Formats: sequence, C-alpha cells, structure tokens
Amino acid sequence: MQISNEKFMKVSLIVATDLNRGIGKNNDLMWHLPADMQFFKKTTTNHIVVMGRKNYESIPEKFRPLPNRLNVVLSRNTAFTAENCLVFHNLQACLDYFKNEAERTVFIIGGGQIYKEALDANVVDEMFITTVNHTFDADTFFPEFDENNWDTEVVERFTADEKNQFDFVINRLYR
Repeated sequence: MQISNEKFMKVSLIVATDLNRGIGKNNDLMWHLPADMQFFKKTTTNHIVVMGRKNYESIPEKFRPLPNRLNVVLSRNTAFTAENCLVFHNLQACLDYFKNEAERTVFIIGGGQIYKEALDANVVDEMFITTVNHTFDADTFFPEFDENNWDTEVVERFTADEKNQFDFVINRLYR
C-alpha cells in the first residue's frame, strides 16, 4: 500500500535493535542503556512522536505522555483514548494531519507493526538506528529493509560502562 507523504513534513524513524533486529519482548525493552535513552530524548524533544497503542501502553505511566513532545498514538480501536495525546486510527490519517508541518519532525518511534507500515509505505526520510552489540530473546523485530537505498553515517559509538551494560552504535540512515 502506498501512502502519500507531502514533502512539507519530515518523517524520521528512531529505533534500538539487537544484532538480530530484536526490539522488544513482552511489550518491553530488553536492555537498559541510559546513553541511548538520552539520545532518544535529545533527538525527539520538541518534535512529534508517533507510536502504536501497545508501545504507548508499555511506557510507564509516570513518563507518558512523553514530555516536551506532541504524542500521537495509532490504534485501530475507535474507542481508544490517551490523555494529552492525539489518536489516529491509521498512519495515513496521521500523516495527512501533519502534512503541512514544517517546523517539527514526525518521529515514528514504534513498535514493530508501526515501523513496518511506515517502511512499507516508503514515507520515511531518515532513520536513527541504535544497534546494541548483543543478542536477546526478542519476540518483536524491526522489519527488513533494503539498506542499498540509504546512505549511512555513524552518529556515535558507545562502549559499555557502569551505566550502559552493552556496547552500541547509533547510525543515521538518510536518502
């Protein structure tokens, strides 16, 4: 399915994966990397974050909605509401709503199904992908995509320390 994406807005995707593209298990993260969470916060603050309902519900209540960001939740359930968030029932309706947004970036922040929809629809302009140098027993994965269609630059490399349990690298993919 092709989703239209007017080019006034910029659509970015931000994700952290393990070496096998695992992104979560039982609707939760599988690692604790404060430096990556800080990168996520710094990158998405003052922008629009779009997430699926399960991803939204996995955020501890005291942290939702994510502060200093316009939070958008996608849910097929027409009765679903989320306090201080916009709710849309599909990605196209969300992108249509923000099509004239020139000031803020629309960040797709997960989960797996929302990432797949955005990539399949070919609406993503750039991706920030954190790769954790470890494999986990994940049940949710970041979808495959053709890396040949993207240029890549390393944003930052991190070495495990007393606060960050694993080495990881953050790459920016763009086209």
